Amino acid sequence: MSSFSHLDSQGKAHMVGVGHKPDQKRVAEAIGTLQVKPETIRLLKKNALPKGDLLTVAQIAGIQAAKKTADLIPLCHPLPLHKIDLKFKVGPKSIEIWAMAETTGKTGVEMEALTAVSVAALTLFDMCKAVDKTMKITQIRVIKKSKHERPK
Repeated sequence: MSSFSHLDSQGKAHMVGVGHKPDQKRVAEAIGTLQVKPETIRLLKKNALPKGDLLTVAQIAGIQAAKKTADLIPLCHPLPLHKIDLKFKVGPKSIEIWAMAETTGKTGVEMEALTAVSVAALTLFDMCKAVDKTMKITQIRVIKKSKHERPK
């Protein structure tokens, strides 16, 4: 018997059954970092990058990606998302990406938060690649998750 929930007793992949679990309010937060040159940050702040409004486009891409998580990751359950929030913290040599996903359901929203951060980072990378060949996407991780029973 495997300790991985997505593997059956023979080690074959399967979608975990969650129908027996109660609906609960679930929230997850994730972060990640795009490391860039200081010149890239300067261009970002002047809105002078070739592809335009970097942070708005990355925010929309992250939100769209979170809503498509079950289409991208084969064994994820499709979830009705009640809220997705993305924020960016621009530093001297990096852009930190934070995402929060919220639903009421039978399984958590960590994958949605991680997907939002990942696709936002990829979008930033795409929009900056013409001016910065040294970028690195790093430290994508869940930083918080919670579940709370719904009031009766």
